[in-house]
This record gives sequence, C-alpha cells and structure tokens, in this order.
Amino acid sequence: MKVGDALAAYRMERKMIVQERRQLYKQKESLERKMNATEGGRERYAEEAATLELSINNVSERFEENLKVLDQLTEQEAAVWNAEVARQQADVMEDAAIELGKLMEVAHRIAKGAIVPATDEKKLLEYSFELYQAAKSMGAIVQMQKKREKYDSMWNDEEEEEQEYDPEGKAYNAETDIGLPESMVEVSADASDTQE
Repeated sequence: MKVGDALAAYRMERKMIVQERRQLYKQKESLERKMNATEGGRERYAEEAATLELSINNVSERFEENLKVLDQLTEQEAAVWNAEVARQQADVMEDAAIELGKLMEVAHRIAKGAIVPATDEKKLLEYSFELYQAAKSMGAIVQMQKKREKYDSMWNDEEEEEQEYDPEGKAYNAETDIGLPESMVEVSADASDTQE
C-alpha cells in the first residue's frame, strides 16, 4: 500500500472516530441530565451509564491507536520526502562541481596560452572577471614564448538531461507495510460480499 493512500485512509478513520466520540459524549451528557432529573436515576440508569463509559473508553483507545499509526506514516512520508530532496540537492551540487571544474580547465588552458572557443571564454568571464583577467594575463606571457594549442569547447558535447524532482509524489507513492484501518477492511469485505 502507498503511504499517501494509507495516510488518507487513517485520516478518514480518525474523523469517523472523532464523530463517534462526540456522539458518545453527547449521549453521556444526556444520560447524566436524566439521572439528575429522575428520582432514583443513578440506580435506574447505572447499567446504561457503565456501558456508555466502556464505549467511550473503547473509542478513545481506537483514537490513540490511529494516532500512533498516523505518526508512523507521517514519519515514513517525511523520510522519503527528505531523501528525495537530498537527492535533488546532491544532483545540483554535482552539476555545480562539474561546471566549476570546466571553468577551471578553461582558465588553465587560457593561462597556458592555448586558443579556446569564444563561448568558453565568455562563460569564464561571466563566472569571474578576476579569474578571467588573471588567466588572460598569464596566457599573454606564455604566447610570446611558444606555439599555442587549440581546444574544442568544454560545453558543446553536453546534452542537458532534465530530471524531475517530486518529493511530495515520491513520499505519497512510497510503499508501506501498514495496512488499511480495521473499519475500512470490514467495509470493503462487506462490499465484496454484496457484489457476489
């Protein structure tokens, strides 16, 4: 089952439990009014009050169990979400490191007096005017001393790969070993019995 589906199911169950608990508390208030308004009401309605109190305790336990499962699912969703964001950030950092390496290589080539494509020089200039100026100055000195090498562009061989990042989608569609709430399993079993 997907984490997002499980979260939706347990949230729906929690709403039903909250509604059930509200109804039970209203019944309890009504019963207390009856008990106080009727002579001998405490003894007369004692069994009904005890049954109602057990029902309230049962619903409260179900609510706490539901809350624990929701916490587990939320933690699992957050872990997958954070892993996807970290992957996205790592990819961006890797791309930046590759870009910086290329810029340094262009600066190195210029500094040793080589001929590099104008687009590569422009990228270096846009990155750092100071680095570009230093490389050009060193290159001018070297040019006077020897024959210049010619290089192809560092960026022409790349085809941009667009990666899609979807932390929310990854987190929602991650698999979980937590099944449906019992109330939903019973409903789906009843529905399949009526279809046959």
